Amino acid sequence: MVDWLIELQRTNPHVLKALLVGTLVSTACGVTGCWIILRRMAFLADALAHAMLAGVVGGFLVMKLLFGSQAYAPAMLVGSVFAALFTVVVVGWVSRVSRIKEDTVIGITYTGVFALGGVLLSFFSRHVHIDVVHFLTGQLLAVRMADLWAMAVVTVFVLSVYVLFFRSLQLAAFDRVLAASIGIPVLAFDYLLTACTSFVVVSGVNVVGVILVVGLLIIPAATAYLLCDRLPRMLAWSAFFGWTSFIVGYMWAEAVNVAPGSAVVVTGAAQFFLVLLVAPRYGVLADWLRRRRMIPQTFVEDVLRSVLKSGRSSLSLGELAGYVGTTPERLTRVVQRLVRDHLLERHDDRVQLTADGRQYARRLQRAHRLWETYLASVGTPQRELHDRADAMEHIHDEQAVDYLDDRMGHPLHDPHGSEIPEDFVHLVPGADVPLAMLRDGHRAVIVRVDDRELAEQLRVGDRVTVRARTEEGKQWNVELEDGRRLGLTHAQTDRVYVRLLEADDGEDDS
Repeated sequence: MVDWLIELQRTNPHVLKALLVGTLVSTACGVTGCWIILRRMAFLADALAHAMLAGVVGGFLVMKLLFGSQAYAPAMLVGSVFAALFTVVVVGWVSRVSRIKEDTVIGITYTGVFALGGVLLSFFSRHVHIDVVHFLTGQLLAVRMADLWAMAVVTVFVLSVYVLFFRSLQLAAFDRVLAASIGIPVLAFDYLLTACTSFVVVSGVNVVGVILVVGLLIIPAATAYLLCDRLPRMLAWSAFFGWTSFIVGYMWAEAVNVAPGSAVVVTGAAQFFLVLLVAPRYGVLADWLRRRRMIPQTFVEDVLRSVLKSGRSSLSLGELAGYVGTTPERLTRVVQRLVRDHLLERHDDRVQLTADGRQYARRLQRAHRLWETYLASVGTPQRELHDRADAMEHIHDEQAVDYLDDRMGHPLHDPHGSEIPEDFVHLVPGADVPLAMLRDGHRAVIVRVDDRELAEQLRVGDRVTVRARTEEGKQWNVELEDGRRLGLTHAQTDRVYVRLLEADDGEDDS
């Protein structure tokens, strides 16, 4: 291995240097990009990269015109960091003092700062010697030792920062409010991350260019994000994807004689779309398979209600498929799920409802008929009632259905004349419920009367028996033990609370 490296350095000295600096910049960009992705700063990273031009030109001019020094690299680095911080400060300030949203402010600021760099570069063209083409696209094959050492120092520095402040950065990335509440200086870490991003961008300029360095910052991290749910793994995978995109891109550039910087980013983009396609959890194929295998809850509920609606103790799979209008293969998957949930029992080719399944199906039936009653009351045409109620019956949580039942005056029949099942969830022996919920034959004991006039006729402790309603179901008729009969309105029965008696105490379980 050592002999191969020595021979490589002797025959192609630029290759080994390019591989070393490429590995360093890929590592620094990949790891930094994870924090950018998690904090949704991708557009801001693009702004920082564009702001580099003004910082580089400014640093160059300061050293050239004011000090006559040749130490351009450190001055350009400091100028670039200053330009990046200036961009961040301006974006934050304008966002706070105006109604303009942050993404718009970023677009205004970074184009303005980038254009300012172009103006300075043009105006001081006699003093500033910057190859704009290489500044934008990089010069991987002409990397100097100073650039290599600068990249090494920056990589070690940013990795050290991420290791030392990992917990604080992690908490600030996922929950800024919690981080601030426990004393973490969130704003200081924002500026620290901005400084690290600036260092990485400036040091990576000579490798892939100021614009394409954004690709190395974002693409490997976004690729890793498709595969990982844990931050440490995401950091490792991002660095790995940065290395592979650089190595493959560089080899491709050498083979077809194209710009290495562009080839690296194109390779990274191709890598991203490949992972997007085949990622086991968040990929396009995985999502397609999940959706293909997915059984909508509405369809599951349609199967249960169809078994109940048939009026038979059991149905064959073929008969059930005809009721719900689906293929036998899809119905088989639904039946398997319902059997696992103990809502259906399957015996060879026939299925039947369990006790839990029958109760669930009755809830759906009750919701369907209540929705039909409600839709009819608001003027829905008769021919559309069933189809619309089919869509709305799946809103059947108890609170919603109870509200609908009370709103409609606890109707006994739907618009088609079918009986609406009673509220079997609350109407259980020993439960305290409004008298309005009881039906013909129910017996109960009065536990509270919230109407002064009714309190003179109905006393706590009296036993009542509910008789059939009259006046189209709008009058509740109750019989007391002393033989008295009372006709009550819905509003009155809602103010009388009773305790339902056990079946052997005379409750009719119809």
